[in-house]
Amino acid sequence: MTGKPVLLSGGNPQIAKGDGPEVVERYLAAMPGWKQEIGRRLDAVIMQTLPGTAKMVKWNSPFYGPSYREWFVSFHCLTKYVKVAFPSGAMMDPLPPGKSKQANVRYLDIYEDKGFDEAQFAHWLKQAAVLPAEKFGA
Repeated sequence: MTGKPVLLSGGNPQIAKGDGPEVVERYLAAMPGWKQEIGRRLDAVIMQTLPGTAKMVKWNSPFYGPSYREWFVSFHCLTKYVKVAFPSGAMMDPLPPGKSKQANVRYLDIYEDKGFDEAQFAHWLKQAAVLPAEKFGA
């Protein structure tokens, strides 16, 4: 056993669920290749924009929210991109570009060669923080 986390489908790290910065750091450290840099930037922008945000890992993905019981942004690795989810994204202006089968959810897909607009991401985060957060198990 190497001690390295297992990478699931699309290269998403398999990390035991838990609350707090340490468990999210384990997820970020296990993100493969270029995705790790994206994950670290996402985490940094979230924490710089919304200090005091609760961080946790559930379902092998980091979640960020006002408490450990609810969330307003999450992300995970897929084969060719990192998918950022906003559970109340349909109420944002401008809308995050990715549609979902769920009416309120919107996505931002970040590809290796395209990066992402950190200022726009921070703008969405500020909106997400005042919109209804998604409760776990709801």
